[in-house]
Amino acid sequence: MLEISKKLLRIVGQTNARYGLFEQGDRILLGLSGGKDSIALAHILSHFQRVSPLSWEFAAVTIGYGIGEDFGYLRAHCAEHAIPHEVVDSQIFATIEQNVRANSSLCSFCARLRRGHLYTYAKERGFNKLAIAHHFDDAVESFFMNFSNNGALRTLAPRYTASNGITVIRPLILARERQIAGFVRTHGIQVVSEDEWCPAKRTSGKMPHARAETKALLSQLERANPNLFISLRSAFENVHIDTFFGQNLHSNLGKNGEICEI
Repeated sequence: MLEISKKLLRIVGQTNARYGLFEQGDRILLGLSGGKDSIALAHILSHFQRVSPLSWEFAAVTIGYGIGEDFGYLRAHCAEHAIPHEVVDSQIFATIEQNVRANSSLCSFCARLRRGHLYTYAKERGFNKLAIAHHFDDAVESFFMNFSNNGALRTLAPRYTASNGITVIRPLILARERQIAGFVRTHGIQVVSEDEWCPAKRTSGKMPHARAETKALLSQLERANPNLFISLRSAFENVHIDTFFGQNLHSNLGKNGEICEI
């Protein structure tokens, strides 16, 4: 059992208390990519399952892209820490090569394919929730990318129900990326780097640049204003929707946005 910082556990506990992420009788599926965020979330879910007064269960699944990934270390890590885990091979990479259109968002297409595999796995095995390891930096980056590139004000909901009935939860959504990285670094956990198994890099030879550029911009802004992310968290909970221009805003108040990456 790996020690998790009290601050990180407190953040996730507060998120759960506010949004009801872990509920009696839940069967939660974790999308385990092998990156630092999803590995950290696997251990956090294990902790909360153990200490929760409610009875719920979780398991992890890794969706392979079909590019010869070696998941041996990930299988071994999950086995060592008693985390139920399965690897599912897919043909996502082949599908991308055959169907992606010129000048289209490869990341968005890849994400839809991977999300579809996760939803199918969850539905077939009786899971009612899907846990995704997005953190607050992801939410802020997505917000900036959406308004600067897509002309929309949207970010990542802590909890929402997809059209297929699966409830998507993001237990790390109020945690900073550096806190999660600290957990992985402290315990020397082997993780997959962002570009190691990226289908976009395999297809074009380079990583998509939009998120990296947004991350760099936010880093610069936070250096100038250390309270930036604190202010943004407050702003995400304090939306004055009647001050915007859209004619149908009030009819859309109940809709939760998704981003193109999962």
